[in-house]
Amino acid sequence: MPRQIVFTTNAAKPPPMYSQAVKAAGLIFVSGTAPTDPATGAFKGSTIQEQTRQCLTNIQAILEEAGSSMDKIVSVTVVIADEDEFAGMNEEWMKWFPSNPPARQGAKLPARIPGLKVSIAAIAEA
Repeated sequence: MPRQIVFTTNAAKPPPMYSQAVKAAGLIFVSGTAPTDPATGAFKGSTIQEQTRQCLTNIQAILEEAGSSMDKIVSVTVVIADEDEFAGMNEEWMKWFPSNPPARQGAKLPARIPGLKVSIAAIAEA
């Protein structure tokens, strides 16, 4: 399968230096996705739960455009600004993945971006 760039207007538009996702080798590699509202271009939500929900909503739209779905995610990287908000992020996470969740690793955002609490990248089966 040749490498394919994935783009949908139903998720946040990425900066010009990277793609929303790349489909290759039977997998979909979703770039780090911020809680950006695709309609306004602004961060959506003031709580970690709301921002996590928007990140996952964006990932869902990207995966659907690529012909996949949330239940085919095999691995994610969750990057949060404040480690003390991990429990709040996890609260929303469990609503999306109540059983058989994907492998997950976490990290701390390296630079402070005003209003940004979380970013999530994913790898899913095509």
